[in-house]
Amino acid sequence: MSLTKHLLSLAASGLLAFGLTAAAAAQTDPLPSWNEGAAKTAILDFVARTTTAGDPDFVPEEERIAAFDQDGTLWVEQPQYSQIQFVLDTLADAVKANPALVKNPVVAAALAKRALTEPELIELAMIVQSGMTIGAFDQQVRDWLKTARHPRWNRPLIDMTYLPMQEVLKLLRANGYRTFIATGGSKGFVSPYSQEFYGIPPEQIAGTAQQLEFQIIDGRPELIRTPHVATNNVGAGKIENFVMIYGRTPRAQFGNSSADDQQALQYVKNSPGLRLSVAILHDDAKREYAYGPAQGLPDSPIGTFSQEMYDLGKKEGWVIVSMKNGWNRIFSFEK
Repeated sequence: MSLTKHLLSLAASGLLAFGLTAAAAAQTDPLPSWNEGAAKTAILDFVARTTTAGDPDFVPEEERIAAFDQDGTLWVEQPQYSQIQFVLDTLADAVKANPALVKNPVVAAALAKRALTEPELIELAMIVQSGMTIGAFDQQVRDWLKTARHPRWNRPLIDMTYLPMQEVLKLLRANGYRTFIATGGSKGFVSPYSQEFYGIPPEQIAGTAQQLEFQIIDGRPELIRTPHVATNNVGAGKIENFVMIYGRTPRAQFGNSSADDQQALQYVKNSPGLRLSVAILHDDAKREYAYGPAQGLPDSPIGTFSQEMYDLGKKEGWVIVSMKNGWNRIFSFEK
């Protein structure tokens, strides 16, 4: 039973408080940016079944956890990850603060604007994001976001979050779910804006994390970011770290990448009880981007959605969301 049908049933039986009528219930759509179809129905049914007392699939509130990948799932990840743009934009400041960095071959290559491999980009990020207090880094991220713009739309990055996914976040929280971000990116990069952008507090961010080091600086105890990985949240590490840190398996998992989300989607869907795994397929070049290579879409090294993951998802009963067909609006600024 969909959530709307469930409301109608309650209204008809007189069980809805405050005199909510069946007509009013019919007009209540928590996911207005989603087209009617299998994906929307599956999400609404999952929420209704896991939060309705007496339903065989009812889930106690303390177990209601939903985890979301960020890049390509909650906001745009093309033409490159926002965190990489942040690293490149702040590289000059890092070199100014520590001129010896130019001796590093990766830093020199980036300054020369040479294309970097993924391992080199990771190394560069570790360098740029190190050597400062956690408070100073938080402020640096916030300051960057004040001026950063997406190159295609020339809009601030908060505008590049997906409206349909914002609606899912709100729907889940309204029904007792705690929402988490589980990203392959840096926990330190996401935490400063997660509350403002998504309504998700920093303590509910699981991501790749750099080690912190306790130091006394100018007589004050500080925690300094170091160029060493504490947790690697890519691939299977995404679900491994989540369960290790939070002690629970999400009831719902949302992602889009075969490289970083496949294992988490697979593990959650095959865990005991009613579970929801949702994979976002970018197939709308006009309103956003189109890439796969699943279903014959262009290949992309960023957010790759392989045909193998698509077939696995279909076999296991994941909800695979076509942006083109599933969403009537992608961004809040769309008319």
